[in-house]
Amino acid sequence: MSVLRNIEHKIEGLFEGVFGRAFRTHVQPVELARKLVKEMEDHRVVSVSRVYAPNEYSIYLSTSDREQFASYEDSLRSELQDYLAENARRERYEMLSVPEVKFETDDDLEMGEFGIATRMVQADKRRKDEDAPAEQLEPGATMVYKPKTPPPTEAVSAAELGMEQELVTLAFDGTRHEVNKRSIVLGRSRDCDIQLTDANVSRRHAELRQEGASYWIVDLGSTNGIEVNGKRMKRAKLQAGDTVTLGSTEITFDRETR
Repeated sequence: MSVLRNIEHKIEGLFEGVFGRAFRTHVQPVELARKLVKEMEDHRVVSVSRVYAPNEYSIYLSTSDREQFASYEDSLRSELQDYLAENARRERYEMLSVPEVKFETDDDLEMGEFGIATRMVQADKRRKDEDAPAEQLEPGATMVYKPKTPPPTEAVSAAELGMEQELVTLAFDGTRHEVNKRSIVLGRSRDCDIQLTDANVSRRHAELRQEGASYWIVDLGSTNGIEVNGKRMKRAKLQAGDTVTLGSTEITFDRETR
């Protein structure tokens, strides 16, 4: 049996028997392990001679899911870190340090949903490999995973629990822009992530920020301000279908599973 499979069995074993019954409608621990590896694969960086993988992983859980892990969180964290380290070794990925897993609570997540954000962190600032990618000061976009079907009433295996990803977009002037970073700046300046050719828009007008599983639009001190669904606001939490007005430009915020 492979080392990865052995670790999977250990993760499953943490919650077998009387503890496993508590997870009938909650996040499956082994599903966290497999999605962490998927995020490692999706965010690896190819340099001149090596392939680097993120070494920091933040897992966002609903309040109820986090409570289920409370007594076993340290053990689960250790097993997940071993799982990531073994996958990196098997795939011959370089890491800036041993992998670190962090758990966070996000009240905007429903039971059974979870988010993962990755980051490359230079552990020892004095030792910098010239071939290594630049350190990320902020985590990348949080990938939110949701059950494809309503939570089951009986215990299911992780393999039976289908998960899907989320697509977040901003649409205006007939064009849809996919949001793939935690922070998107909108304005007239060419330095902005999304440039608006609107004379009533400031050079750096507003910022779309991802905070956990939620998205917020924030006014950056613009001349004409921002409106969300017709109301003037400095900062607002966005829901799918909301309309944000910057100057004379109407932007539709949307998020959907794919």
